[in-house]
Amino acid sequence: MNPKEKEPPKISVIVSTYNAEEWLEKVLWGFNCQLFKDFEVVIADDGSGPKTKALLDEMKEKVFYNIVHVWQEDDGFQKSRILNKAVEACSADYIIMTDGDCIPREDFVEVHYINKEEGYFISGGYYMLPMNISKMITKEDIEKQNCFNIHWLREQGIPKTFKNNKLTASGVVSKFLNTFTPTNASWNGHNSSGWKKDILNVNGFDERMQYGGQDRELGERLFNFGIKSKQLRYSAVCVHLDHKRGYKTPESIAKNQAIRKETRSQKVVWTHYGITK
Repeated sequence: MNPKEKEPPKISVIVSTYNAEEWLEKVLWGFNCQLFKDFEVVIADDGSGPKTKALLDEMKEKVFYNIVHVWQEDDGFQKSRILNKAVEACSADYIIMTDGDCIPREDFVEVHYINKEEGYFISGGYYMLPMNISKMITKEDIEKQNCFNIHWLREQGIPKTFKNNKLTASGVVSKFLNTFTPTNASWNGHNSSGWKKDILNVNGFDERMQYGGQDRELGERLFNFGIKSKQLRYSAVCVHLDHKRGYKTPESIAKNQAIRKETRSQKVVWTHYGITK
């Protein structure tokens, strides 16, 4: 039997994208290096042109995992809407969400899989790379895991900072840092995972929300629903490729902050602007 035809996979990985083929290709090679292999990748495509479809058709022939392409017409920044469609398209009970500019380390899916637990979602971290190194990374660098190797990155000019622990920490050290990091274990669009049933129980993402915090708002409704979170910033690791953020507007940020404030103060669980209309 073709391994791509085994049904259903243990994990569905949603990868969001919009007209960023150069970055998306690197991310897909990253998933092809995973130690844990029983997963599918669902591309949440917020209206990309034909180049993205052509890349996916090409990559489907080269990677071991199944790729599902969920696309919608370009209607501005509608990430919440396409993510809801992607959630419905997932065939696994457990979903990892990440972005098409985040290359996963080889243990990325495995760490999420091993740490999944009923009643919890997982909050992972990312390591931000500058544009010159983002462009420099080749398929070979991903296969050799160079882009996660602090010595290789230092050779390319990455400065010495505390955040380098995200790439070097393992075992007891990563557990310690996961526990004592001051950052909240929120739902982060670039690296989080949870049970499909829990996401459906809060009706997915609020589609009124455009850029700025729509992932956090989903997490806040999951908290209101009684789901707890686990912090794995130093264990579930991906490197974040640099890009411009042209869709970030003061209006969208202000609107989203108002929705999040209501979610928190009213202890909202269900959005009326989600998967079920």
